[in-house]
Amino acid sequence: MGAQESNEQARGTGRRAVLGAAVLGTGGAVLGLPGTARAGTRHGGGGVKSLPVPTIIGHRGASGYRPEHTFGSYELALDMGAHVVEAGDLVPTRDGHIVCRHEPEIGGTTDVADHPEFAGRKTTKVLDGVSVTGWFTEDFTLAELKTLRAIERIPDNRPHNKLYDGRWEIPTFEEVLQWQDEQTRKRGKQVWIYPETKHPTYFRKLGLGLEERVADMLRTYGKDRKNSPVILQSFEPSSIQRLNKLVGNPLAVLLSGPTTRPWDFVEAGDPRTVADLVKPEGLKWIASYANGIGPTLDLIIPRDASGNLTRPTTLVEDAHAAGLILHPWTLRNENPFLPANFRKGTGADAYGDVFGAYQAYFATGIDGVFTDQPDTGLLAREDFVNG
Repeated sequence: MGAQESNEQARGTGRRAVLGAAVLGTGGAVLGLPGTARAGTRHGGGGVKSLPVPTIIGHRGASGYRPEHTFGSYELALDMGAHVVEAGDLVPTRDGHIVCRHEPEIGGTTDVADHPEFAGRKTTKVLDGVSVTGWFTEDFTLAELKTLRAIERIPDNRPHNKLYDGRWEIPTFEEVLQWQDEQTRKRGKQVWIYPETKHPTYFRKLGLGLEERVADMLRTYGKDRKNSPVILQSFEPSSIQRLNKLVGNPLAVLLSGPTTRPWDFVEAGDPRTVADLVKPEGLKWIASYANGIGPTLDLIIPRDASGNLTRPTTLVEDAHAAGLILHPWTLRNENPFLPANFRKGTGADAYGDVFGAYQAYFATGIDGVFTDQPDTGLLAREDFVNG
């Protein structure tokens, strides 16, 4: 451990003494904290345990500043200093390639609607029980998708990002793995990525199983091992169980709202909800095949009916007791995405007191967080670690 990291640990200890009991929100409300913050420390051992805590993860790159899942977004996240880049929500093409899109429906993230040659591809499908109309990656070959360009997904919140519409193409997972190696050499330090298998049950039914394709690609590039700088995640536990048998990579189960059920549970008739999975017995079950969880932030600190933060749950403490790391999602600077007591004004694209929100979440002892603005996250982390 370097001197700088040791200093961070020393400063973080003092910070924990202050924040281990309470943290002040913008309205002066005190939040009780059941967990223990571990700011500035590193887990023991190599691989994922070598990452700084709390880890700042660039959500789909630096998607607060560039259209998501583009090399422009990924590289900006690295330029800003993100510890890990979520390079890849992974979905398949008709000819079996894996590409990086937020969802298989690409009408909101590409300029496909401006391509008259693809007008006939627009269709309606049922995706995990929800009727969705648009254009889907599984109806395109890779060559066809490469003629499209990425656009901003939420322009009302990020009008400035529209400046970059049309600049970048859709990356493949293979290109991301090559890019990771290039950036590691260029920057002189290991670049980490955090891909997600999207709707794996849906795609398996189409004969486009994701896990085997992802595992094959990781093996091809020698990144399928325990200490490989690739963390794999999914909202479907069975996808992570399948990957656990195929590769040695660190794995994380993503968790949505407490009343929701993973879609593979729905398909299999498993009655458990996320509320069941975040109980000690559920966490123990997850820990039998995964290294961590990616809960929504509301599972860490719920919000009341007005959208204000309430008291933290025991999830951080319980997950750590089960040996799991926690990388919740997603902190964003813009008002609509923040708890009500951290908003400023009403503008859809205006920034609120996101630094205050970071301090509240960091103080619970989370191991890291996904963020659309890695630079903000890193400044907030510095504040927290340095006190």
